[in-house]
Amino acid sequence: MDRAILHCDCNSFFASVETVLDPALAAGPMAVCGDPESRHGIILAKNEAAKRFGIQTAETIWQAKRKCPSLRLVRPHREQYLAFSARVNEIYNRYTDLVEPFGIDESWLDITGSMHLFGTPVEIADRLRAEVRSETGLTISVGVSFNKTFAKLGSDYKKPDATTVIGRGDVARIVWPLPVQAMLYVGGAAQKELNALYIETIGQLAHADRQMLARRLGHVGELLHDYANGLDDAPVRPAAERREVKSVGNGTTFRRDLLGEGDVRTGIAILADEVAMRLRKKGFCCRTVQLSIRDTTFHTITRRQTLERPTSLARELTGACLALYRANWDARKPIRMLTVTAMNLLPTQCEFEEQTSFFDGAADARDRQRRLEQTLDALRRKYGADALTSAAVLGADFLGGDPADGDKIIELKGAPHS
Repeated sequence: MDRAILHCDCNSFFASVETVLDPALAAGPMAVCGDPESRHGIILAKNEAAKRFGIQTAETIWQAKRKCPSLRLVRPHREQYLAFSARVNEIYNRYTDLVEPFGIDESWLDITGSMHLFGTPVEIADRLRAEVRSETGLTISVGVSFNKTFAKLGSDYKKPDATTVIGRGDVARIVWPLPVQAMLYVGGAAQKELNALYIETIGQLAHADRQMLARRLGHVGELLHDYANGLDDAPVRPAAERREVKSVGNGTTFRRDLLGEGDVRTGIAILADEVAMRLRKKGFCCRTVQLSIRDTTFHTITRRQTLERPTSLARELTGACLALYRANWDARKPIRMLTVTAMNLLPTQCEFEEQTSFFDGAADARDRQRRLEQTLDALRRKYGADALTSAAVLGADFLGGDPADGDKIIELKGAPHS
């Protein structure tokens, strides 16, 4: 028997919460945005009226205002978003204990084992929509399907406040005509590769040669081919279930653009220090480091490097990221955002197992650096995270960025459906 999976997505979540808090915002186009004075001048969310003007999430405020001069801008209230998210998920938990949040505004539900209590999947989906609307003032769209990928497509298919069913007999009619980028995990890079192969729709992806996709996109190509054909047996994992750690990272948009290697060195050092501290706290070191750079036009590159030996040291992460920056970026181009990510994680003891000879001067220096950074960890735990910082950080005028305008802090991210 097929599973019954729901994907519940809050419609225009940030904007909807703001409207519940201030009903006057319901009149006319409105958008939630970051702080323009802190270079967070992009659109975070918009209401249905703003969507009709073509307002897009992540576009700059000046672009949005040019499309809609009457657009009303609201600063975000993140504590309220978290509170509303918790209330909505509490409603989901009435129908199943298998609820997997996917971000702050959407969740998967596996209701296979509770249908005998609450009715058919469509009946449960419609009851959830009604209860969320009456108890929180928000609306949700619900996709109903036999796996997580197609349930997600269902919730995106019709908005707002709608239920869409994608059964096995609906795949060719509903799913396959959709553009390939509509499917989960087809990001910009994957879309570009697929389009280069003349794959424009999910149906074309489903019927493409799987081996050819593997040669072009690696294991991701095989996964996407499976998902397009409905071959997704990933379980719905409750929020409390411990996940395998895949990576630890930190990224931010800076208060002003970074100009030149001096700025970039400081920015990378700040991010790498936080990443290294979290690695040590969780008992990991990394074999691979990744650097993402976004410029002022929102163009992003991502490069990674395998290290000579595993590390949890901020100094070594910083050095590797600086090498990636020098090899892949024109220093004359300003930088808006940086992200440092530690990948290919190993237990901390692997860092010591690959240590060089006891009499090696480099090993001595590395041990001293490790003891120094561990001492900094202890002092920060005792006196606070901001108790100690470098002199270069004190003089930097580009700090104070907030990751909440679309450039998110990344931590414990998994592979698709990990």
